[in-house]
Amino acid sequence: MDNVLESVGALAARIPDGAKVAIPQDAVGVPMALTQALVRRAVRGLHLVCVPISGLQADVLIGAGCVATIETSAVSLGEFGTGPRFAAALKAGAVKVLDATCPAIHAALQAAQKGLPFMPLRGMLGTDLLAQRRDWKVIDNPFAPGDAIVVLPAIRPDIAVFHAPLADRHGNVFIGRQRDLLVMAQASVETLVTVEAVTDEDLMADPARSPGVIPAIYITAVALAARGAQPLKFLEAYPADEAVLSNYARMARTSEGFDTWLRDWLGEARVEAVG
Repeated sequence: MDNVLESVGALAARIPDGAKVAIPQDAVGVPMALTQALVRRAVRGLHLVCVPISGLQADVLIGAGCVATIETSAVSLGEFGTGPRFAAALKAGAVKVLDATCPAIHAALQAAQKGLPFMPLRGMLGTDLLAQRRDWKVIDNPFAPGDAIVVLPAIRPDIAVFHAPLADRHGNVFIGRQRDLLVMAQASVETLVTVEAVTDEDLMADPARSPGVIPAIYITAVALAARGAQPLKFLEAYPADEAVLSNYARMARTSEGFDTWLRDWLGEARVEAVG
């Protein structure tokens, strides 16, 4: 099944304008090489579903004009503060923000993963979010009348994207302990993955490693992108580039500064390979 392996650019071409795209939090495996390719091809109107928050990836896509809607608990650059392009777009009303909480996003994705129309979650009761999210409903527990509970509609992304350590030529993808990525893949219609390396071994044949593998049935396509999460940290493989992140946070405070940063970033050479 070598045809599962594509270039990063080919993966980006699979994501149409207006797609609902699930993206992971910075610590899990962000496909920044794929993000760069999406910005290069000027994708528009994306609905980002942050699982459950995002940082640089969402901020860059928003600043580049790729996003119409974002569903998230936060857009944060960590010690460098709130994503500046997200904050500016929110203030200007340039993007629609579906405010959420981390448990709410996880629960709604799990509903889609299990083929359910909704998922109950009690922790939303008494919060202001219920006034903002008209799609979240408060109902009586059918097993205990008078016991209120919130129900959240399933989130079924069109596409999940993430970066992982390893794939094989059958399309199986090793994620280790990052179980959020499995939920994303199983909840979404399609899953596109960039990886650090590709192996000729069958990852599902290794009993020690297979519990940390997403089977190929849930993977649409894979691209080889060594160091494809940079400048973000990727597991234990490489650290975040603090200088790059600090510079981004400074420059992206203004639209002019962001545009300069973006031109420089898009001008960086990336070697794409099909293994």
